[in-house]
Amino acid sequence: MINLDDLSLKELKDLHGRVGKAISTFNDRHRRAALAEIEEIARAKGFTLSELAGMSAPRKRSPAVAKYVNPADSSDTWSGRGRKPRWFVAALKAGKTPEDLSL
Repeated sequence: MINLDDLSLKELKDLHGRVGKAISTFNDRHRRAALAEIEEIARAKGFTLSELAGMSAPRKRSPAVAKYVNPADSSDTWSGRGRKPRWFVAALKAGKTPEDLSL
């Protein structure tokens, strides 16, 4: 047993940090161990854990098809998803329409 009254402030802070780290990793370690055990039981029964939990496998997305092309560099394209590229915004400010930049 550690006598906390005999420890210096530095030693107490070091101990506090180590205890905090041990607490934060405790749940993760036990969760991983429980998951591995459950997956092994499912495998022994001929199933996957996702099949038993009713979760479908994540679907694979195909890459987005390019819809717009940079007039200054034809290798620079944009699908129309996400943030607008600088060249697209600049072309719109210059008076072009999205249809002008479409493939």
